Formats: sequence, structure tokens, C-alpha cells
Amino acid sequence: MLQERSLSKKAMKKPESLDWSSIYRSLNEKGYAVIKETLSREECEYLTTSYSDPQLYRNVINMQRYRFGKGEYKYFNYPLPSIIQILREELYEPLSKLANQWMQNLSISTTYPETHQQLIEICKSHQQQRPTPLILRYEAGGYNTLHQDLYGEIYFPFQVVFALTQHGRDFEGGEFVMTEQIPRAQSRAEVMTPNQGDAVIFTTNFRPVKGTKGYYRANMKHGISEVKSGVRYALGIIFHDAT
Repeated sequence: MLQERSLSKKAMKKPESLDWSSIYRSLNEKGYAVIKETLSREECEYLTTSYSDPQLYRNVINMQRYRFGKGEYKYFNYPLPSIIQILREELYEPLSKLANQWMQNLSISTTYPETHQQLIEICKSHQQQRPTPLILRYEAGGYNTLHQDLYGEIYFPFQVVFALTQHGRDFEGGEFVMTEQIPRAQSRAEVMTPNQGDAVIFTTNFRPVKGTKGYYRANMKHGISEVKSGVRYALGIIFHDAT
């Protein structure tokens, strides 16, 4: 296995190197944005292999037991592996700017701080002290029902999922699905098949949509379609902590 320390130094394309104007535009228009080749194959394999190390995790969830779907995921313990801590901190700052714009558009009084550590301190003051980054594993027949990852009163409006395995090589099926509730109409669905190492930034709860009388909330959920064969791994980065 590669040393985690060496991987953490190159864990994420530096935020300043990303085209944030395009990312913001996609998040505003669709509620999600895809960043290609965010993690290397080595980094993905390191994280996938780490799934078998019980010391890294605080909790293991069997999805069938809670009727969340079919599969398993594990929440990381503090201190987080360096590669995950870096991802969490470096992505938060540019996303917090858009998060505050969304709150202003929707006339919500919430203001998100400039740094991720400040957000964690706010979570602590509301008894949300359990880390939420996780790795998900699905075998053939596995899936995840549509849901939102809120975890408490304090939540950040964006989260990120990283594809750790390759669709078409390591597994078939298992598409990433998002739905958006359209007012007075049926929900609209988006289906994605990100490649290994790609990141998908998406809304945790809702996005602002401009209507004839100003902005309104369009509620969104996400899930995973049935894996037809192979094994699918993904890393989830949630910025707020859980109660």
C-alpha cells in the first residue's frame, strides 16, 4: 500500500487551479458540478484498500438494516486521514462563497464562515461532533435509496462524492442519480456515471431557482442505482459533522 503521507500532498487539484466560474454556473443551473480527474488512480486505490482497516472508522452501517438500500458504508474517525482532511478544508472555502450567495438569494439568515474549522466549531456548539466523511461499498444488487445527508440542525449546502472505482471496468450499473422536485410537477432526474477519480459536487438539500416572484427552493435528493456486477466504491465528503 502507498504511504498515506505521500498521497496527502497531492490529494486534490489546488482550488485556485479549478475553473470556479464554471463550477458555480453548473451548481446554480443544475445543483451539481463534475470535476474530472480529481484523484489519481493511486489515490483511489489507496482509499479503497483502506476500507479494510477497522481503526480508521467510527461506525459501520448496513444499508438493508435501516432500509437505506443494499450495501455498506463506514464513517471515518477523527483524526481523519490527511488526504480526506485536505479535501475537506480546501474545497470548503470556495464553496462557502457560493453557499452564502444562495442563502442571500433565498432570504435565509444563515451565514457560513470563511474556514472549515470555524464551521466545525459551530457544529460543536450544537452538539454535532461526529465526523461525517465516509466510504461506500456496493456489490452486485447493491443500491442506495434517494436521500439527503443533513445530520443535524447545522448543515452545509454542498457535499462531494469521489468515484474510487471505474464504471465499465470494476462494476456495471451503479449510476449516480439526482432528483429535483419541480413545483406543482413531477420530479426531474439526472443520471451520471463519473469516471474513477472524478468528483461530483452537489447540493445537500436544495438549490435556489429564480422564478417570476424571486427565488424559491428546489429540493434535491441523491442515490445510487442498482449495481449489476462487480464492486463499486465511493468516497463522500460532507462538510458538517453529525449529532
